[in-house]
Amino acid sequence: MKKAFAAALSQHPNAAVATGDVVGRVLEGLGDPDAPPDLALVFVTPAHVPELHQIVATVNATLRPAAMLGCAAISVVGGEREVERGPAISLWAGRTGPVTPFHLSAGNSPDGLTITGWPDSIPDDASALLLIPDPFSFPTDELLRRLEADRPGMPVVGGMASAARAPGGNRLVIDDQVVAAGAVGAFLGPEVEVTTVVSQGCRPVGSPFVVTRAEQNIVYELAGRTAVERLQEVAAALSDDDRELLADMVQIGRVIDESKLDFGPGDFLVRPVVGADPNSGALRVGDIVEVGSTAQFQVRDATSADNDLRRMVGGQNAQAALVFTCNGRGTHLFPEPHHDAQVVSECLGGAPVAGMFCAGELGPIGGHNFMHGFTASVVLLSTG
Repeated sequence: MKKAFAAALSQHPNAAVATGDVVGRVLEGLGDPDAPPDLALVFVTPAHVPELHQIVATVNATLRPAAMLGCAAISVVGGEREVERGPAISLWAGRTGPVTPFHLSAGNSPDGLTITGWPDSIPDDASALLLIPDPFSFPTDELLRRLEADRPGMPVVGGMASAARAPGGNRLVIDDQVVAAGAVGAFLGPEVEVTTVVSQGCRPVGSPFVVTRAEQNIVYELAGRTAVERLQEVAAALSDDDRELLADMVQIGRVIDESKLDFGPGDFLVRPVVGADPNSGALRVGDIVEVGSTAQFQVRDATSADNDLRRMVGGQNAQAALVFTCNGRGTHLFPEPHHDAQVVSECLGGAPVAGMFCAGELGPIGGHNFMHGFTASVVLLSTG
């Protein structure tokens, strides 16, 4: 019986054995070997980077996907498991309908930053853009700004390759090639239905405030008082546990859709507070904050992150999922391993799931695309 999606994970230390294992199980899961998948995604941990060219060649020769993307990542996701240490290959494939793959490169010209490598024809009816950039060589924020102007409303989903800590160390996969820089991606066509979930794992504390004075990423005043005073006011009213969380990592969320009357966990774009000036009472935020916008302080812990992901994925109906989770989650955040993979798999009734731990996650909030940290960006897919 032919199925739309399949996924497999292998932790065998031998790359050839692991590749044969995942390809065989994906072929079995898809059924009908005469109908190759339109898209395959492969994620490998650093232990398998030396063999990545051979892994890619084997997948292409046996699975025969029309397009393939992937990368090396510090940890990978497959089914209900997250492999945070040791060798692993995660393979996902889907009959999504035609996709449009590409490899982007960035460079400087007399006119400024240039991004090259776009396909000759970008589909007007694309359901989403799946993107895997290298954080050291590609200006992802700039790309998101340009797409906001050119393709407003189109979801951009994915994550940053995370296998390396220095330029040149990451590896990206585009069809039959392995490259060390730029960004790989694919436009998904209208035949596949895409639903996006960006779980930031936070909950608001205190009251929302209108930003009454700010310049770029410096917030001077919230509701007529200095930002530091407002932070102290919120902290004083919290429980001891929440006050400790706020002290560990001060974060602030700005509302994306100001037309709403009430704001909850899914309404904020959360960014860290990265500095404070006790003389002026200003806070420096990891984002541009506009005067007149609404902001609220946030806390993050394992319980909040668990509740947030379950709330957002629970009740969703999808045939498969891709999970792009932060490399600061996993056992760095949760007391037990495999958290995000297990939640997504359980909520979707065991549907095929694959993904990776990222050095930054991509996904929309309030209809606008952003790069995030400490999030789980989940792509839910279904076909007719």
